[in-house]
Amino acid sequence: MSDPIPDSTAAIALAPTARPVTAFRRFLSKPLAVAAAIVLAIVVLVAIFAPLLAPFDPGASSLKDAFGPADGTHLLGFDSAGRDVFSRLIWGAQNTMSGAGIALIVALVLGIPTGLIAGYYGRWFDSASSWIVNLVMSLPAMVVLLASRAILGPTVWVLMIVMGVLVAPSFFRLVRGIVGNVRNELYVDAARVSGLRDWRIIGRHVFIVVRAPIIIQVALVAGVAIGLQAGLEFLGITSGDTPTWGAMLNEAFQNIQRAPLLLLWPGLALGLTSASLVLLASGLSDVLGERGAPAARRRTRKNAAPAAVVPSTSVPAPVSRGALLSIRDLAVSYELADGSDREVVHGINLDIEPGEILGLVGESGSGKSQTAFSILGILPEGGSVSRGSVTIQGIEVIGLAEKKHRELRGTVVAYVPQEPMSNLDPSFTIGDQLAEPLRVRLGLSKQAAKARVLELLQMVEIADPARTFAAYPHEISGGMAQRVLIAGAMSCDPDLLVADEPTTALDVTVQAEVLSLLRRLRADRGIGVLIVTHNLGVVADLCDRVAVMQQGRIVEQGTTEQILVTPEHPYTRQLLGAALDGVDARPEWQPRSTEVSA
Repeated sequence: MSDPIPDSTAAIALAPTARPVTAFRRFLSKPLAVAAAIVLAIVVLVAIFAPLLAPFDPGASSLKDAFGPADGTHLLGFDSAGRDVFSRLIWGAQNTMSGAGIALIVALVLGIPTGLIAGYYGRWFDSASSWIVNLVMSLPAMVVLLASRAILGPTVWVLMIVMGVLVAPSFFRLVRGIVGNVRNELYVDAARVSGLRDWRIIGRHVFIVVRAPIIIQVALVAGVAIGLQAGLEFLGITSGDTPTWGAMLNEAFQNIQRAPLLLLWPGLALGLTSASLVLLASGLSDVLGERGAPAARRRTRKNAAPAAVVPSTSVPAPVSRGALLSIRDLAVSYELADGSDREVVHGINLDIEPGEILGLVGESGSGKSQTAFSILGILPEGGSVSRGSVTIQGIEVIGLAEKKHRELRGTVVAYVPQEPMSNLDPSFTIGDQLAEPLRVRLGLSKQAAKARVLELLQMVEIADPARTFAAYPHEISGGMAQRVLIAGAMSCDPDLLVADEPTTALDVTVQAEVLSLLRRLRADRGIGVLIVTHNLGVVADLCDRVAVMQQGRIVEQGTTEQILVTPEHPYTRQLLGAALDGVDARPEWQPRSTEVSA
C-alpha cells in the first residue's frame, strides 16, 4: 500500500529545514550599505572623540603660520588665521553632526507621533494637524531661518531647532499616509478584537510598517540638515566662531585663489557623510522589507476605531434572554454624505446558550457581518448601533466604554474572521502574534506564553507546532492559517466564539477539517458559537439552530432540521433551492456525525 498523501496541515512539517537568514546576514550581503555604514561609523566616532583625536585647539591661531603647508605635525596645514586645519576638521565633525542631530530629533518628536495618531484615529485631530502642517509647509524655509537669526541671534543650535520644526511635516505626512492605509488591514482588526490597547496596536502592528520609510526619510532629512546648516554657515548667517564644516567652506572660499586646497577637506567630509546616509538607509530599508511576507491584500471594507453607539431606551423587556448571548431589537445605521442615516440592520433578535452553535445565514449584503461586528464593537467607520440591546453573559455591550468592551474581547468573546491570510500580520511570526494577547491580557511570561501557544497549535491539530510557531504567515497554507486564527481566538479561553465565514476560500477537505475542529472545541470546552455563513452545507454539518437573514431582517429561526427540511419562509426555500440545485434538502433527516465523513 502506498503512503497516504499528507494533508495541508502537515505540508510545512515536510519541508526541509532551512537555516534562518538573519537581518544582519542580509545586511552584510549588500556591499554598498556596508561600506556606507563603515564610513558613517568613522564620522560618528570622530565626532564623539574629537577632544581626544584633535592634536591642537581648533581656535588657537598663529598669524605667522597663515596658509602654511602641511608637515609632520600639522597634517593638512594651516588656514588663513594660522589654525590647524586637521583639528578644525575633526571638531567640525562634532559640531556639524550635533546640529543636524538636533534638527532631526525635533522633526522626529514632532512628526512621527502626530502622524501615527492622525493616521490611526483620523477625525478632528487629523483635520487640525493637517491644517497646521500645510501652514508650516507653505512657509519658505530660508526666509524663516533668516528671520529667526535676526530675532533669536546667530547661534547655530537655535537655528537647527527652528529647522527641525520646518521639516517635521515631512515625517507627519509620510507616517499619516501609510498608517491611514494600514489601519484598514484585517490583522489590525484582529489585534483590536483580541483586546489589545490602541497604543500597543500602534506601537507594534502599525509602526513596524512605517519604520523602513522612516529610515529613508531620516537619512534624507539628516542629509538636508547637514547641507542646509553648512549652507547657512557658508553664507555667514551663523556666528562663525564655532568650528564647523560650513564655516570652513566659508573661510576657504574667501581665500580660494591663494589656497584652493582648503575647499577640498570640508567639501569631501560633507559629500562622504551625505552619501553614506543615503546608501545606508537604502540598504537597511531593503533588509527590513525582506524580513516578512509580501504585503497583505487590501480588504474591501473600510474600518476605523469603533463607532460610538447609543443604547436604546425603548427596548421592550424580554421574557427570556440567552444566557450567553442575547440580541434584542438590534438596528445598525450608517451616516450618508448628506448627513442622513441609512439603516442596514432592522431590529433583529437572537439568543445563544452555552454550548450551542447558531448559524446566521443569508445572501451577501443581508447584514450578517454587520450583526457580528455589532457584537464585537468593531463597526466600520460611519456605522453605529441606532437602537437595541446586546448582552454577553448578562453584560450590556451597547454603549459600553471602550475599556470595558476591550476587557470582554478575547477573554469572553473571541472572533474568527474570514480571509485568514489577511488577518495575520506579515511582519511577525505566527508565534509572536499568538503569544502577544497571552502576555498582554493574561500576564504570562515569554516562556509560559510560548508553551501555551505550542499547546494551542497542537489543539487545533497542526502537525508540527514548533515549526509553525517560527513561521511567517506567507510560509503556511490557507487551511493552516485558518487553524492558527482559531487557536488565537481560543488562546484566552473565551465563552463565545463569533466565526465570520470561517471556511471561505478553503477547499472541501480543509473545510471539513475546520468544521470538525469547531465541533470538537464545542464538545471539549462548552463554548457557544455564532457562525456567519452563506454555505448551507456548513450549517447542516455544524449548527444546532439557524437564523435566516434577508435585507437586514431575521425572516425565520428554528432548529437546523426545521429550517432545512420544512422551511416556512419563501426566502428560506429560495436559498435551499439555489444551494441544492433543485434537490430536496435532506428529506430523511439524519443526526450529525461527530466525525468527518470520508
